[in-house]
Amino acid sequence: MKTKFLFAIVVLLSVVGVQAMAQKKAEELLREVIDKTRAFRSMEVYFTYRMVNDDAAIDEIKEGKIFIKGEAYKLIVAGQSVMSDGKTVWTYLADSDEVMISDAEEGEDAVTPGKLLTTYYNDFKASYVNDKSNMARGLKTVELKPLKKGKFAKIHIGIDERKLQIVNFSMFEGNNVFTYNIDKLISNGTVDDKHFTFKASDYPSAEIIDMR
Repeated sequence: MKTKFLFAIVVLLSVVGVQAMAQKKAEELLREVIDKTRAFRSMEVYFTYRMVNDDAAIDEIKEGKIFIKGEAYKLIVAGQSVMSDGKTVWTYLADSDEVMISDAEEGEDAVTPGKLLTTYYNDFKASYVNDKSNMARGLKTVELKPLKKGKFAKIHIGIDERKLQIVNFSMFEGNNVFTYNIDKLISNGTVDDKHFTFKASDYPSAEIIDMR
């Protein structure tokens, strides 16, 4: 009995040690990817978005693109254009031909590309998981679990370890799975600042709703 107990303790410690090592390596890989991404002067990203809810028989696929330069960005997807110069956010809805204007959030609750990149450092626990689809493509999958209860139960990030580049990521919220596949990424290209400010002349018939 004593021998079996000691053997179980040794096995348990070995497993815990391997898991801790894997977690550290996952965090290190993610940090390298994020640091590389943050160093880009600008990014132009083309992506495919998929939303799946098996219970509700929903499987939607859309394409989009986003331009990022510092805290300024412009997102175009599903009939919406969201642009921000870091201070103001303009959201254009094609279906209703409306432009909503609001202040960019500040402080800890702000949601910007830069904030999203750095929040992984402090708000999530990273570890490796097996994802057959990513494994078939030679990608590592890092799972992020929030340290505090939040909107998403977990996030899976598919990473090209050789290029230190995020290839895809999936966010799990209840029965919903939101997946983004990065089809093309152009870093440090020429991104005109006009992408990040609103010009009324570009939307002559739109109703302007100022929510500031």
